[in-house]
Amino acid sequence: MPDTHRLTPGKPIRLAEISTRGRDYHDDRAAAEEEFMSLREEFISWQERLYAEDKQKLLIVYQAIDAGGKDGAIRHTLQGVNPQGVRVTSFKVPSKIELAHDFLWRIHQAVPATGMIGVFNRSHYEDVLVVRVLELVPESIWRPRYEHINNFERLLHDSGTTILKIYLHISHDEQRSRLQSRLDDPTKHWKFDVGDLEQRNYWDDYIVAFEEMLNRCTTDYAPWYLIPGDQKWYRNLAVMRVIVDTMREMNPQYPVQTEDLSQIKIS
Repeated sequence: MPDTHRLTPGKPIRLAEISTRGRDYHDDRAAAEEEFMSLREEFISWQERLYAEDKQKLLIVYQAIDAGGKDGAIRHTLQGVNPQGVRVTSFKVPSKIELAHDFLWRIHQAVPATGMIGVFNRSHYEDVLVVRVLELVPESIWRPRYEHINNFERLLHDSGTTILKIYLHISHDEQRSRLQSRLDDPTKHWKFDVGDLEQRNYWDDYIVAFEEMLNRCTTDYAPWYLIPGDQKWYRNLAVMRVIVDTMREMNPQYPVQTEDLSQIKIS
């Protein structure tokens, strides 16, 4: 089941042909939420082992259109984990210093070290998404970045980093509903940005950009998972299934204690 939403390298996809509805994959919300809670408890255990083992690394990349659910997915899946072993990085508009370097410079500084889980809320893919759609640089600059990204992810993989890339797929109507809810609820006003409405006008352009991202950067060593995001309860379950299945394959273990501790007494 974790492979249900895994894309296949070389197999073209069109987002318009793929359902955004979690209900098309699971029809029992209560059962889904129960499974999610069980998997999250398992994930907490695996994360502790990963941190204690201090040999492997996991990078989880989230991408989505505005209001796609990145924050919510991260918040729900990481609840209860040891914060010492997890680092979440949100990539905003590049600073002047970051713009003075190549586009991957700030990204490379945030990749996880051994024993760590790194989570990217947006990522290096912004440089073939918003940069492309808003024409911040010419095509001659952004188009070669697909190859640069694939090579960068190959470097991370070859250096011992397991990479998961999660695209949260929501509908145009669902985005409207979520943006409206931020306006209707005063406690959510802080989440609303008038600029989101301008970005919404570029919906079709973003879909084209996301499609090319998924088609050109789906690899065996850094797979993309296309998660239906309209129903948050299913989104959370699908993401958790992918993460836990990956942790099972990584199978981190507590280090073997070589020193004899049997005679130690604590006064």
